[in-house]
Formats: sequence, structure tokens, C-alpha cells
Amino acid sequence: MIRTRAARCRRGAALALPGLWVAGVVVWELLSPLGPQFVHLLAAAPAIAWAGSGRRQCVVLGGACALFALLPLGPTAPAVRLAGCCAILAVVGAVWLAARRGHRLAHEVERLREIAATVQQAVLRPLPPRLDGLTLAGGHRSASEGALLGGDLYEVLATRHGVRIVIGDVRGHGLPALGTVAALLGSFREAAHDEDGLPGVLRRLERALQRHLDGTRSGQSPPAEGDRAAGEDFATVLLLEIRPGGEVLALNCGHPWPHRLTADEDGPFAGRAPGVRADVLSSGDPLPPLGMFPLPPEPPVRRLTRLLPGEALVLHTDGVEDARDAAGRFFPLTRALTEAAGGGAVVPAAVVDRVRAAVLRHTGGVLTDDFALLALRNDRHPVPDLTPHGPLARSCPHG
Repeated sequence: MIRTRAARCRRGAALALPGLWVAGVVVWELLSPLGPQFVHLLAAAPAIAWAGSGRRQCVVLGGACALFALLPLGPTAPAVRLAGCCAILAVVGAVWLAARRGHRLAHEVERLREIAATVQQAVLRPLPPRLDGLTLAGGHRSASEGALLGGDLYEVLATRHGVRIVIGDVRGHGLPALGTVAALLGSFREAAHDEDGLPGVLRRLERALQRHLDGTRSGQSPPAEGDRAAGEDFATVLLLEIRPGGEVLALNCGHPWPHRLTADEDGPFAGRAPGVRADVLSSGDPLPPLGMFPLPPEPPVRRLTRLLPGEALVLHTDGVEDARDAAGRFFPLTRALTEAAGGGAVVPAAVVDRVRAAVLRHTGGVLTDDFALLALRNDRHPVPDLTPHGPLARSCPHG
């Protein structure tokens, strides 16, 4: 409400400024003993109207007010009046043409923004709210002004092998990194369905990254020996596979490990929100990022956890943890996750929105790197235990 009133006051002041200018010039001319010395200042009224409102109708209105103001200026010489009229009409015409060109350029810029937004949304498609018994939510923020996304990527797909997830961060940020993001996501969307294991998916991503970088570098002069490190390109990647029973397998190349949100049976305590606990699912040292070194013959697939019904996973890029405030303090992600989850059931969309807002508050809206968040909750029914000594086996008579 306060912002709306302030905007209305600014618009009112912008519309009144040309009239105040004309009135000031008229009063000065009528009271000045020097005669018609400042009558040509009336020609500035149309330009002031355009600068304040940006509307061509206001330009015409400002010019009309200036012409009308020439009438009460007493015994002004006809030559002075004619010169004043010509100056006012010239300014009105010039500002009118400039306004037309400005509107045309603004329309073209708006069209380019719409095209860019469509392209970026096609690269990083919106996630479905539910997928194969999982509730999903994702969010991202680019550090580059005017860009919807940059060097961060994520995707979730339901395949015959289970739900497969990728989240990654390519070198650089903003629009220059968008091509690498598109190459990796396109490869993952095919490999996730075709490959039987996560190592095969990772090798497909490595080949796609290398082909993209080779195509980008073609025609460019090779970097100097001292600049070789600066010219290297890479991408951190975390692959997850969630099987029907909730088992979570992971293959990590230099990416931050995910967090698991679970019910806190011990109750609230210092640093945690009531009823929710956030734990990092670390499973040893990850592999180097893609593009820095060749993959080993057998990339190690690790079993992270078994995601029970109602539990949630939160994946993120390093732009979240590395976000700093004005004093240089890093963003407290674990505490923010517990606060965002609240004390009841974890809502992925609420967690993503609250953590994203907390990052922007922490940094004051000034980002030095892109960041992405992905949250998912297991809403599947518990899978019965079919082992020989499980409860289902004990309840069934032996045939």
C-alpha cells in the first residue's frame, strides 16, 4: 500500500512538473524588469513532459501549455513571440519522433526478452508437482541481470530403472553458460532412459560435455601456456536414482551432497526447527568435476540412504552455501532448511521458496553466483518386506 501511494505521488509530480515550469517562466517574465529575456525557456516544457511521463500525449499537452503561455506575456515583440512559437513546435516535433523511436525500441526489447525467456524455460523445464510417487519442487536464480537461469541445471525423470535426478553447476554463470547447460540436460534426458546404471549415464554426460566444449573451442586460438588453467571448463554433477523401495543411489562428481529432512523424534533443540532435522548425506569424497580428468573405469556408485515415506531430500548447488552477506559470513544452509521445513509435514515448494528468499535476504539481493534448489518428498506407500523372515512371510502359510 505504501509503495502504491509513493508511485502515485511520483506520477503526479511528473505530470505537474511541466505545468509548474510554464507557470514559473510566465511569472518571471511578467515580474522581471528586463523584459522578455527568458520566453524561450517555455520550449523546454514538452521535453520535461516526456522525461517525466514517457507519454507522447503529455508531450503534446506540454507544448500546448507552452504556446498558450505566450499570450499573457504583455507587450512582447512579435518577433520574440514567433521565435518562441517556432522553438516550442520544434521541440514538440523532435521529442515526438524520439518518443516513437523509443517506443519501437522498447517493443523490440520486450520481444527479445520473451524469446529469451521461452528459450531458457525450454532448456530448464518446469518440474511436475508429482512424479512416480514423489512430490517435487525446484527453483533457481541467476546472478546475471536479465537472465532467468545461468550455469546451474537440474532435471527429474521417471524411468524403468527408477526416478533419476541430475543437478549440476557448470563453470561460469549467466547466459554464457547456458549452452553447456543445454548440452548436459539434453544428454541426460536420453541417457537416463537408455542406460542401465548411473555410470553409463555419467559417461554419456562426459561425452556430451566434451563434444560441446570441442565445438565451442573450434575456430578459436589455443590459450597460452600460462593461461591454460583459466581456459579449462568443467561441470560438477550429482546423479541420484531413487528406487521403488526408497533406496537412494548416488554418483557424485565434485558436487555438494544433498540434505535429508526427517522428523526429529528428540523434539526441538538449539539451532533446529521443532520436529524437523536436516542432515547432510555425505558418502565419502566425490569424484573430480566432469571435464577436469577422465572418469575412472568403474565410477563408484554409493548407497546414500533409504528414503522413507514422508521424508524429503533437498539438493542444491554451491551458490547456496557460498552466498555471503555484507560481513562475509556464509549462508547457514542447514539452519535455513530446518526453519523452512517447519514443524509439520515437509512441503517441497515451501522449502524451496523460503530458502531462496532467505538467500536473497542474506546477500541483500546481490548475488555473485547462480544457485539452484531441488526438493522432493517420498509420498509412496511403504513397500512390504518380502524377505524370508519378514512379517508378510510369517503371516503366509507355507505351501
